[in-house]
Amino acid sequence: MFSSNMKKIIFLLLLSITIKGHAQFPKSIFSKDPIINLETWQQQKLYFGFYLGFNSYDFKIDYKTVGPDIQVKKTTGFNVGLVADLRLNEFLNLRFEPGLYYTKRDLYYPNFTTENDALREVNSTYIHFPLLLKFSSLRTGNVRPYLLGGLSATLNLSSNSKLLDDNLEQKFRVKSWTTNYELGLGIDIFSEYFIFSPSIRGVFGLNDELIRDKDPNSPWTSNIESMKSRAVFINFTFH
Repeated sequence: MFSSNMKKIIFLLLLSITIKGHAQFPKSIFSKDPIINLETWQQQKLYFGFYLGFNSYDFKIDYKTVGPDIQVKKTTGFNVGLVADLRLNEFLNLRFEPGLYYTKRDLYYPNFTTENDALREVNSTYIHFPLLLKFSSLRTGNVRPYLLGGLSATLNLSSNSKLLDDNLEQKFRVKSWTTNYELGLGIDIFSEYFIFSPSIRGVFGLNDELIRDKDPNSPWTSNIESMKSRAVFINFTFH
């Protein structure tokens, strides 16, 4: 997916931005009388931001009959996107967070003797459209925890859904569009110039994504009742 060098560069970039913007945080957060930063920022009706982050995608697979499970090997992917935040009242915001998500999963099928048959690489490039409600607590100094929840739709640009070839030709296919529900938590940290907001979120697919092979007795798809994505997002948002 991403090389170790690329991940190090991204991490160092985020670290440098955070350190620069939060040089005054020990004084503004932990002192007895903190300096209140951006006191009226979140009173705006609408404001925008962007996020960078990481993801880990999995599959929840249900089977028609009991047998050896398909093993899913997860990797760490990368997220980037925009945030539009609409203030509904003091504690509730409506958020739209469209983004581009890269990820990869390897499926290892049992009972095959060759790697060409046993392994299916599922590379995914997602355009993710979540519509979320943000429930914020009272602000304490320069920090404000919050909960997130809502629904999302995801377009998989790498789904192979239009291919006529299937697993017999080593082509694993899933549907282009999926729907999900999402739950998460985070914290707004107010610096002098911007809000830094780390968050973690679980994403749970609602519909079966798998496109079955033409052969109704296919060893790759015939015993699968449903295959739904599961994911964990760690995002670093800047307003």
